[in-house]
Amino acid sequence: MFGFLAFLAQYGRFVLVAGLISGLALPDAAMALRPWLSELVLLLIFFTAFRIGFPTALAALHHIRETFAIVLAYQVALPLMCILVFTAFGQVQSPVAIALTLMLAAPSITGAPNLSVMLGHPPEPAFRVLILGTMLLPVTIIPIFWFSPVLGSFTEALAAAIRLSIMMGITIAIAFGLRAILKPKMKAEEMEALDGMNTIALAVIVIGLMSAVIPAFMDKPVVLAGWLLFAIFVNCGLQLLAYFVFQFLEVGQRNVPIAIVAGNRNVAIFLIASSATVQSEEFLIFLGCYQFPMYLTPIIMRPVFKIR
Repeated sequence: MFGFLAFLAQYGRFVLVAGLISGLALPDAAMALRPWLSELVLLLIFFTAFRIGFPTALAALHHIRETFAIVLAYQVALPLMCILVFTAFGQVQSPVAIALTLMLAAPSITGAPNLSVMLGHPPEPAFRVLILGTMLLPVTIIPIFWFSPVLGSFTEALAAAIRLSIMMGITIAIAFGLRAILKPKMKAEEMEALDGMNTIALAVIVIGLMSAVIPAFMDKPVVLAGWLLFAIFVNCGLQLLAYFVFQFLEVGQRNVPIAIVAGNRNVAIFLIASSATVQSEEFLIFLGCYQFPMYLTPIIMRPVFKIR
């Protein structure tokens, strides 16, 4: 069993592609999984936290200032710059402006540490940004929604961010506790098996997320193609920009995990905003298209990010 899971971890990028294809080819399965996405995401967080363990997470506290600065840059500075630019051109209410601003204001996706592992890099830097960014989300969204009320209901977004932080905190605490009790010292093959389980969870999650893409593909293929190109450009462009900036700053091997986070954000958190603008058809199509570069990151970004 460990050998099979290790095999899936080694070729995880192809497993994610299989998940994308399955989501498109099996619309009934995609719709059936959609109500369980929150539970699957929490399961993914549990596996990741269990793999890392509390001692490793605690040892990372000396990176807290660096992680805090990255979170502020990603979730506050970038979306505010986006609002400023689109406001200057009178396009702050356009679907593209709303989608891009919300994407930049969102914390890391839960699978970022796993994407880092698939590219041969440590998961801890991405995990730190994921946890701190999610925990700070109730604070970081305040200036974003304040300066751009068109984004949706601030109170509902704040409540959802608080709920997400609490749920993640409980999940991580349980994972750390069980790791300390059951497996304080983990072997390399056991870590590889956990990476394989994370790969399966990611592939299953993307099947559910594809439920938003299938109707658009059938009814508006040209519109879908435009949003898909936009999603790929934004996702990969931000990853490349962050990678070269952090490389210039000599961040070291940590530049790949935090560059992955730059382009891969948990945009779905803002689906709770009640504004009709945010829950528009365009935003839902963008959210579906955004899954493609996200789950193809281990393949698309491999020539740049893979350790040589």
